[in-house]
Amino acid sequence: MTVLYIDADACPVKEEAERVATRFKAPMKLVSNGGLRPSRNPLVEIVVVEAGPDVADMWIADRARRGDVVVTSDIPLAAKCVEAGAVVLRPDGSALTQANIGQQLAMRDLMTDLRAADPFRQGGGKGFTKADRSRFLDALDRAMRQAGRET
Repeated sequence: MTVLYIDADACPVKEEAERVATRFKAPMKLVSNGGLRPSRNPLVEIVVVEAGPDVADMWIADRARRGDVVVTSDIPLAAKCVEAGAVVLRPDGSALTQANIGQQLAMRDLMTDLRAADPFRQGGGKGFTKADRSRFLDALDRAMRQAGRET
């Protein structure tokens, strides 16, 4: 059975993911260091891990397998989950796959180096839009169908 794992700290699409998980009758695990509102949905489990860097990521990476779906913005976590065979999506609906994860890791490392070299360079990026939310819903629906075929 497909499990939907959500890297829940700062994830803007938890409610949308819950709707899709409910439609597919798939268990959903919201993993964080705490601070999440409980859901009344019996398919949703809140997993609170110890505080610390990457503890939630490690919890997900240790469990995600072929036939599962992972939602995360964390590129190293995505790489581990892709390697394990899981379908991985960002909250904007873009897929992280064997074909693009190496490039994404390299870009992440490059941006880290650029920020370290220029203390005035501020992150930020573009804001999360309704179109991103819509793309995510469509992508998650497709990912759940794909993952279901792989189980």
